Amino acid sequence: MISPVECYSGVEYAEYPVSFEWQGVRLSIAEIPARWRHPGGKSFRVRTVDERVFELTYEEESQAWRIEPC
Repeated sequence: MISPVECYSGVEYAEYPVSFEWQGVRLSIAEIPARWRHPGGKSFRVRTVDERVFELTYEEESQAWRIEPC
């Protein structure tokens, strides 16, 4: 299965997202105003090039992404 989120992965997987798919459309990320770790994964608040804001959460155990508009 192809991940709905494309990430930069240097030292570890999903250091930060660069684009993601939302409702069948690929959106590029212009800015990451916030990022944080939580038990079991990491989250990012992102702003797309068309000024929409989303929260992307990566759950390490299930290796799954959750995408929510803000």
